[in-house]
Amino acid sequence: MKVWSIKTPFFVFIIMLSAGCAVHSPQSVAPPLPVPASFSEQNSPGVPVERWWEVFGDADLNLLMEEAFSGNPDLMQAYERFEQSRAVYRSNMAVRKPSLDLQGQWSREDTPSFFGNNTGNSYILSLAAGFEPDLWQKLKSRTMAAGLDMEALREEIKTLYISLSARIADLYYLAAEQRAQLKLTEQTINSYSNILSLVEGRYREGLVPALDVYQARQNLFRVRARRAVLESALRVTEHALSVALGRYPDSEGVGKLIDLPETPAAFPAGLPSEILSRRPDIRAALMRLRASDARVAAAIADRFPSFNLLASYGTSSFVFSTGDIVGTFWKILVNLSQPLLDGGRRSAEVDRSRAVFRENLALYHKTVLNAFQEVEDALVRNRTSEERITQLQEQAEAAGSALRLSRERYMQGLSGYL
Repeated sequence: MKVWSIKTPFFVFIIMLSAGCAVHSPQSVAPPLPVPASFSEQNSPGVPVERWWEVFGDADLNLLMEEAFSGNPDLMQAYERFEQSRAVYRSNMAVRKPSLDLQGQWSREDTPSFFGNNTGNSYILSLAAGFEPDLWQKLKSRTMAAGLDMEALREEIKTLYISLSARIADLYYLAAEQRAQLKLTEQTINSYSNILSLVEGRYREGLVPALDVYQARQNLFRVRARRAVLESALRVTEHALSVALGRYPDSEGVGKLIDLPETPAAFPAGLPSEILSRRPDIRAALMRLRASDARVAAAIADRFPSFNLLASYGTSSFVFSTGDIVGTFWKILVNLSQPLLDGGRRSAEVDRSRAVFRENLALYHKTVLNAFQEVEDALVRNRTSEERITQLQEQAEAAGSALRLSRERYMQGLSGYL
């Protein structure tokens, strides 16, 4: 007869452990290229501005921002995705803790026996406890991945706040610009109407040819057509702003600003090294990358032996016509399982998890590069816009002087049509 000692299952356990894979070490992550010491357009310390739009000092814009933050559908979706991820994280946390179940059973049966039918009732009431020791940190890795997913969604909400506030401000001031253009167009229409009256009067006196009258009418009709285009564009902008606020498309309650404010000083870009820690989109990409690395660890740990502890304690009663059986019972079960043959399923999952990590690594590098490009592009646009504004102001002054001189020469008969 074969005799088993306590050493036998111990050595079996050691052999099963040795069949597992190597422990996964977290991967270090670095930017795709060395971070430059400064931006090519600007090098000044930056200070994060949470409510950046308040520098405009516009109370209506501030109210629209608050409304957008509480009613925008995209933000609502992001909040609910975050709540889903938090529930997943809590679920993974719960798996790492012991479980305790109350179990009950009652039955009535009638079975034949040598002494006739045996009829009776039976019940079982017990407590069952279970726990899986996380020897290879498989559960910890899954929980870590779920937590990092949750933090990534938190950062994505911050990114959405920034992009939404930028869109609200852009639409708000675009509508103001279009109203200002409409106001200027109305003034131009009045001016061309006066010019047409003047030219028609001079034509009746025989001082100018009919061609001047037709040219004056053409200019007037052209500006009136432009007014219709501007009115349509303004309504479209106001509708887009209403939807961004979480309303039905409308032109009411989205501000009536016409006079554009003075342009405030541009926010300093800060140092390139600050971009990696300051931008929520980069932080979100990094969280996703670390979550995929944790899932690689979980996939590797899934190839190790699993170890479960189960215990139950309860009372039972079997009351039959032939006699009663009443008492308590208990049971302890240790379950150990080592995957041997699974058709390569677990190995394929490890390969898939590693491919996801490499994909997220490329996405992180792309996010970093795009962030630096956006900052550099914004600095260039800001500088060139300031130069363009200066040139346009000088052009407007020159055009005004030319118009006054042309009007005087026309009235004196020294030049043709104005």
